[in-house]
Amino acid sequence: MRTGRGTLSVAAGLVLVALATVGYVLPPAFDPPPLKADPAFQSIPEQPAAELKPVAAIASVRREQVSVAGEGQRLEGTLRAPATPGRHPAMVFVSGSGNGSRTEFAPQAEFLAAAGVVTIAFDKRTIGYNFRDRDFGLLADDVLRMVEYLRDRPEVDPARIGVWGVSEGGWVVPIAAAKSSAVKFLVMVSSPNVSPLRQVAWALNEQLLRLHAPIGVRDLLTRAMGGVGFDFLRYDAMPALSQVEQPVLAFYGTTDPSIPFVESTQALITAMKKAGNDDYTIRFMAEGDHAMRVNGGDFTQGYLETMANWILGLPDTAEPSVHLAGATPVQRFEASDVPAAPWYAGGTMLGLTICLAAVGYVAGPVAAMVVRLRGRAGVTAEANARLWPPLRRRLSRIAWTSLGLLVSVVAFIMLLVLFSVNQAGAWPAVLAGWLVVRVLAVWMLIQEVTAVAALVSALREGMRPSRWQHVAIAGVLGGTGLLMVAAAYYGLFSFPW
Repeated sequence: MRTGRGTLSVAAGLVLVALATVGYVLPPAFDPPPLKADPAFQSIPEQPAAELKPVAAIASVRREQVSVAGEGQRLEGTLRAPATPGRHPAMVFVSGSGNGSRTEFAPQAEFLAAAGVVTIAFDKRTIGYNFRDRDFGLLADDVLRMVEYLRDRPEVDPARIGVWGVSEGGWVVPIAAAKSSAVKFLVMVSSPNVSPLRQVAWALNEQLLRLHAPIGVRDLLTRAMGGVGFDFLRYDAMPALSQVEQPVLAFYGTTDPSIPFVESTQALITAMKKAGNDDYTIRFMAEGDHAMRVNGGDFTQGYLETMANWILGLPDTAEPSVHLAGATPVQRFEASDVPAAPWYAGGTMLGLTICLAAVGYVAGPVAAMVVRLRGRAGVTAEANARLWPPLRRRLSRIAWTSLGLLVSVVAFIMLLVLFSVNQAGAWPAVLAGWLVVRVLAVWMLIQEVTAVAALVSALREGMRPSRWQHVAIAGVLGGTGLLMVAAAYYGLFSFPW
């Protein structure tokens, strides 16, 4: 006796409702509220004209490759100096996340060196820094080694050596400044000043909104982030930032999709007050992105001039006529923390689930092969020979669908990373990718329900599975069941989609 389609439809619907409920009830909620308007950011004055005055190239630039001993490896860099006599102010460039090649700073370093500022840019270390482990204190020590190197250079004025940090470098340079009085000033570009996890979650939410992505996409990614056990993601920037007593120049772009620039500014102001430091200058650059460029092209108007005039004018420019100036920033949502995943949804449990499912899928084909080679003697041989092949084909299709779902989820996340910066025209691809993921998840569910129904019918018709057939059935159906629960946790069955 076979199960009717109506019964199967009801069963699949009930299972879908149960799994959708899991997606609503179990995961911690992440729904950042709109950021309340701060009056201080509603009427920001224009930049003082003196900050924007043109900067002439007063000298040709001399370049030199340098190598400085760091902890566990040597730090390779490029020094640029104006070819004019005397001592000059100097600055160390500190990169953001990633491999941090010195070449990314070449345009700014050339501009400043021609204007009269010695600069040094160096490649980020490869030992002690990777995707999972990031020691900001270790990176700060590298910065201080470069500062000490500059102090011994005859063309550098030791009283005017500063550090420049962008993005992740905004967590590094305050540590260096708090550790050493040899750092005389800070330039902070797109510095988050909130925890890395809050910054990434905010950027994720903002970018998905720009991509017109369904809410389920955000749920999938934030729940995955909540299960990641990277300690550096919950780094607190405020202790080091609150010890900075040197003059600070901070830049934020009004179109930056990567950091919560209003809350980052508020955090910086709070830290400066705790430090008793009134020598801070914050400038919002119109149309500036995360790298102070306009849509990845030229630098935003006034950025290079403001930086050069401020550095060359120290110490007089340390105390600004107005702390906040420039274009008006608009941040739509708060930077909320991603709740930590419960124990049953952490990275370890997810990895274990995938491994168990993989073992089940491997055991299935192996067992099926053994069954085909050995057969089964006795009164049930005829029933098994007739009923097992259709069931085996169902199990095989389930395994391939589940593998397709895992691959599609990974590919979809990679697609989102690819479009995280350049989002023009990306939303159709995001919607299509999400549709593929959801359809495969539902198809896996339907196949599981129909396979269970087929197994029950086969048992009723006289099939008596052998030990190897039991392994194949339990491996595939059990592994798929685990993946379905995991998919439910990550919202692949939830509605609205």
